[in-house]
Amino acid sequence: MPTRSLLRLGLIAILACAAPLHAQNFTDVKPSSQQVEWQDLEFGVIIHFGTNTFLDREWGDGTADPKIFAPTNFDPEQWMRAIKAAGAKYVIFVAKHHDGFCLWPTEQTNYSVKASPWGNGQGDVVRRVSDAAHKYGLKFGIYLSPWDRHEPKYKNFAEYDNYYIAELQELISNYGDLVEFWLDGAGSEGHVYNFPRIIENLRVSQPNTLVFADAALFEYGDIRWAGNEDGRIPYENWNVLDRHGYLRWRPAEADTPLRKAHWFWHPNDETSLKSVHELISIYESTVGHGGQLMLGIAPDKRGLLPEVDVKRLEEFGAAVGKRYSGNLISNRVRNATTNAAFDGDPNTFWSAPAGSHHAILEVAFAKPVSFDHSLTMEWLNDGQHIQHYRIEAWDGKGWKVLTEGHAIGHKKIDSFRPVTTSRVRLNILESSSEAHVREFQIYDVGKN
Repeated sequence: MPTRSLLRLGLIAILACAAPLHAQNFTDVKPSSQQVEWQDLEFGVIIHFGTNTFLDREWGDGTADPKIFAPTNFDPEQWMRAIKAAGAKYVIFVAKHHDGFCLWPTEQTNYSVKASPWGNGQGDVVRRVSDAAHKYGLKFGIYLSPWDRHEPKYKNFAEYDNYYIAELQELISNYGDLVEFWLDGAGSEGHVYNFPRIIENLRVSQPNTLVFADAALFEYGDIRWAGNEDGRIPYENWNVLDRHGYLRWRPAEADTPLRKAHWFWHPNDETSLKSVHELISIYESTVGHGGQLMLGIAPDKRGLLPEVDVKRLEEFGAAVGKRYSGNLISNRVRNATTNAAFDGDPNTFWSAPAGSHHAILEVAFAKPVSFDHSLTMEWLNDGQHIQHYRIEAWDGKGWKVLTEGHAIGHKKIDSFRPVTTSRVRLNILESSSEAHVREFQIYDVGKN
């Protein structure tokens, strides 16, 4: 996975789907329905598999013989079962990395699976992966590297732009609806990609696909890179991005590999596998900060996920499920006014009084409960409004602050010292307009 560089763009483009020009305040900007749906997915994976897998490389130089690509037991359904067990909801597949080797039988070059012995040159990895994803109920997306270290046309801007668009057209026309398209700027030095043309072509065939891009590609993306490959979204995380006074709804997606610093499979690499504890920390620093987690996985030379990777993904999914399956509030509150925030159903939400800038959601228990985490979700269809909040517990004499923050956004997970109380509340100290809360939950995860 390349380090994304700030691109030196030689032009300014205005893209359809940009935020309305009249929205001059952060709180005026609202997400599209596609962005709302995408943010609810929360967790996806990106899959790296190609000639690099067989050469112990992260970045290929475009000289690998296609015959090196020869998986002996290619089974993307095995990948999908592990991905589902981890709790992911969507899959991004790297159809072409920077080495230029295409994992579908493109008509644009022979540097593809057509020239490999796998499937007697008749195979289509992208097809098999997309079919497997759909079979297991996972949404599917594509990464198509603009940088191509093999294709001779790359040195000629106009010729390569036509080549890339032709490849893109094949992918967006033949593999069903795409949930996300990764637009990566690596290798841009000396080559100004025709981003307006790329996005225009994508939108014609796939109008609902969201584009992931670095914040520097402001006009072209619907999703922004979090700025690192550590799986961390710095708090505070706001969904609206400001570039030169122009505002857009750009939720963050944080990518990180399952194996430390390795996106492709490498032999004798068992010590790089991240622990369940590390993965939980990553989850709470991405999804728990209102963003999206994109975890990188890598099949081996067999075309299978290593058994230890499968086990770790299953352990991770089980750990998250156990950690956040014991909501102490759900089904204990019977208040018609506020129950939508406590019912465990993110499809319902509670609204503070119209025009208000402060509100309180309080829960009283028949018996004291002990907890050390809270989970709060804001209903974002109308924009991100909560700007300052506290989680507070009644200590018998007054309200004790357990934690305090500003942005909530899609989901905010807070941890604090264990507390036992019969009353807890979400105190919204400041909101730009009336607050909308999908869920307020508390958990005792100390033993998990």
